Amino acid sequence: MSNLAAIAVLPSPQVCEQARLSRDPRFDGLFFTAVLSTRIYCRPVCPAPWAKKVVYYATAAAAEAAGFRPCLRCRPELSPGDGAWRRGDAVLARALKLIDQGALDEQPLSALAERVDIGERQLRRLFVERLGAAPIGVHGTRRLLFAKQLLTETALPITEIALAAGFGSLRRFNAAFREAYRMAPRDLRKRPVVQADETLTLRLGYRPPYDFAAMLHFLRGRALPGVEVVDDTSYARVFAPIDAGPNATPGWLRISAWPDGENALKLELHGAQPSRMLQIINRLRRMFDLDSDPQTIVEALSACPRLRPLLQQNPGLRVPSGWDGFEIAIRAIVGQQVSVAAARTVTARLAQRFGQTLPVPFAPGLEHLFPTPEALAEADLTSIGLTRARADTVRTVARALLDGRVDFKPERMLDDFVSRWVALPGIGPWTAQYIALRALGHPDAFPADDLVLQRAVPNDGTRMSAKTLNAQAEAWRPWRAYAVIQLWRDSMNAPKPVNEKKTSHALHAHRQPSRPAAAGL
Repeated sequence: MSNLAAIAVLPSPQVCEQARLSRDPRFDGLFFTAVLSTRIYCRPVCPAPWAKKVVYYATAAAAEAAGFRPCLRCRPELSPGDGAWRRGDAVLARALKLIDQGALDEQPLSALAERVDIGERQLRRLFVERLGAAPIGVHGTRRLLFAKQLLTETALPITEIALAAGFGSLRRFNAAFREAYRMAPRDLRKRPVVQADETLTLRLGYRPPYDFAAMLHFLRGRALPGVEVVDDTSYARVFAPIDAGPNATPGWLRISAWPDGENALKLELHGAQPSRMLQIINRLRRMFDLDSDPQTIVEALSACPRLRPLLQQNPGLRVPSGWDGFEIAIRAIVGQQVSVAAARTVTARLAQRFGQTLPVPFAPGLEHLFPTPEALAEADLTSIGLTRARADTVRTVARALLDGRVDFKPERMLDDFVSRWVALPGIGPWTAQYIALRALGHPDAFPADDLVLQRAVPNDGTRMSAKTLNAQAEAWRPWRAYAVIQLWRDSMNAPKPVNEKKTSHALHAHRQPSRPAAAGL
């Protein structure tokens, strides 16, 4: 929403001072401390002794634009992003999401400005005012910091790292790295990185608190056999190459907690093309909501008496997104009017029948890819147990994605996204909002027709109408999706052990398009 643009770009000097002196991890990524004597900038959690003369910057790009280099000890590339800037419908948020997806890799700034419906000069001014750096500077810092992480944590050849960071040539990468950091890329590899096999292991930082167990619980109840494996400590899945052509080979990944209690998740990545690594990591950061700022969200939602105790009980809940938008949309359609367990069974059957089977499984339970829109556009889906109406809706959605009537473009505003989806037969407001929540990770998505929410907000046995619920939720903007997750969680039983056969379906069965019964798969 537009009010995201009004969020302060930098905490007050007093808050920054207190946060850096106490090394408060809640502020990691919300500002950076630049040391005037060394010309190095650090995260607030840097373990190095603090110098007396420092200056604060809202972003790493702003610090680098002022001539500071990233600290080799605290490693600013591990900071979580500032979710307030990258989430919602504000011009800045949409532009940053496009930059994260590589919009400036090969296109000029004018093309980016056109995609977010603003003039090029206005866009540049907005970036400088809010982030302290021009869009090109933000893009460049993002690429170099990612390259710095790969140089530090992996044994990838420098040529592949240059490609992964979005540089067209090794020469350009070396020149940019040396200009920004005053050292050659190879200088970061004074000690060789041990890599036993082709697995890449990377840290994905987040801002605490983060309830990883709750995230796994949500995903475990919806995991598709053959495509995903979720246990009590990790999430794993197979993935198709992202925009890499029909001959590219699939890969797989695993996400778990980083050892020793560090505020990071551990990504183990297998078979990813270097040129797509950053896109994969951005997908995972959205999927696991790693750039969220819990403190800002809690402050905004705690004004509601109904939400305040839930936020205190579950301060680390995040919005659980999904790997692929089309996959989430099909899950939502298949799950109409059935339980989570039944929907999972049918969706797994759909994946097995119409998805690509791997010649050799990557691991037990990771055996095939989820079907593409092309595979489902004309498929006989009643043969796997779908009703004729649901089968028609699945095919309609597949064709609509192929012909561009609907999409998952990051510059799409929530109202526009929802209106495009509800124009399709069989897709109502609930499903469209649910897809926005789970496929886009949109912080303000709000399925007001959800019966669980309508009963959960009054919490006295009565039920609100969708109109009344929408009116009350206006005060929760632009973080209504986080209110949804808290209320859904409150309506569920406590998380069950991983081997528990029964799965709560407070998070999916629904009637469509008018009255969903509950929240979704």
